[in-house]
Amino acid sequence: MSLRLGDIAPDFEANTTQGQIQFHEWLGSSWGLLFSHPADFTPVCTTELGKTALLKGEFEKRNVKVLAVSVDDIDSHNRWIPDINEVNNTEVNFPIIADEGRKVAELYDMIHPNASEKATVRSVFVIGPDKKIKLTLTYPASTGRNFNEILRVIDSLQLTANYSVATPADWADGDDVIVVPAVSTEDAEKKFTKGLNIVKPYLRYTPQPNK
Repeated sequence: MSLRLGDIAPDFEANTTQGQIQFHEWLGSSWGLLFSHPADFTPVCTTELGKTALLKGEFEKRNVKVLAVSVDDIDSHNRWIPDINEVNNTEVNFPIIADEGRKVAELYDMIHPNASEKATVRSVFVIGPDKKIKLTLTYPASTGRNFNEILRVIDSLQLTANYSVATPADWADGDDVIVVPAVSTEDAEKKFTKGLNIVKPYLRYTPQPNK
């Protein structure tokens, strides 16, 4: 069965390039980014894992732990990491799961037989500190992910978890946000003291409350 938003992210034990982990315990009170790549020593994946490493500070700033997974073994991962480091002028600074038994891939429905019988698709799961799935994305093997977009979504998720707001199309951190319909305009005027811009009765903008 496919995982849905709001489901508890399945827990698992796995061997990684940074040792054995129990997923939920490893996450602790952090947010998590779990993402799969089709195979080691592939060109698009080499750029993706390098980009993730380069964004280490951005993930840390948001209290996000990053975990990659593919169905290759530890030896393969360890042979590949120097290539990622060299190509991207970085150091891989997050664990990569060795999932040769496909345990994690099957738990998270990362293998789509219509696309490939054995390789994982480019799946992305953002998981909250409550261990619930907040975002799922699935890319074809030929398309590299936009990790700046993933950071943007995490910004939105963390903001909207704490305030009665939603984020509009193309929103970026610092832009105005939308007051959720559940809050009346009367209450919104009291709650959001930076002001309201009422475009429609159901579309009310306010400056980002945590800025």
